[in-house]
Amino acid sequence: MTTKNTWKLKRYGRFIPDSDVKGSTSWKVYEKHEKKPELLITIVEAGYLLVLQGKECLDTIPLLCVADALKVHQKLDNLMFRFTLKGEGRMVRMQFDGRSRAEALQECSSAVEKLREYTTVSQDDALQAANQSPADAPAPATQHFLGETVVRLPEVYRHSYFTQGDLELILRICLLDPSFPAFVEKVETELRKLLEE
Repeated sequence: MTTKNTWKLKRYGRFIPDSDVKGSTSWKVYEKHEKKPELLITIVEAGYLLVLQGKECLDTIPLLCVADALKVHQKLDNLMFRFTLKGEGRMVRMQFDGRSRAEALQECSSAVEKLREYTTVSQDDALQAANQSPADAPAPATQHFLGETVVRLPEVYRHSYFTQGDLELILRICLLDPSFPAFVEKVETELRKLLEE
């Protein structure tokens, strides 16, 4: 099954902190307009989300970040991103386009499905309940904090793209590195600590 990688936007906004006036901030907003090229987002296989207006790239958002560096939240037909790029915190918001609000929501949900292959996406409680079957309902918070629930990695980490020859080459390079045994020892120590918890 192939999934869609490009979606139309009605509106795209980028948060711009104003350094001239202390505490002053603003948003740079791009809107769908019949005289301008259409606003699109595209998710590329390498793990980037591109925001385009025609052939111009308005923004590039890396999706393969550590969990603390990228937060994505869905609110109805809007996606909000908060991420750190080169030490600078950034926020963007995008509203999906459709002939109706329901179609825009469907487009947004389709994008969220694709984004989940790369990162986690949080949703409003009402939206989560509508999109989940009772069997998929979230576990109680106590189970989550006690570690009794299954934590899943994003889809992109579930598949190994290395061939047998690639893995052998990587292992040979690691074994030739004089600091590799010390690294393995540190990893084993951390794994033991995790198992004891």
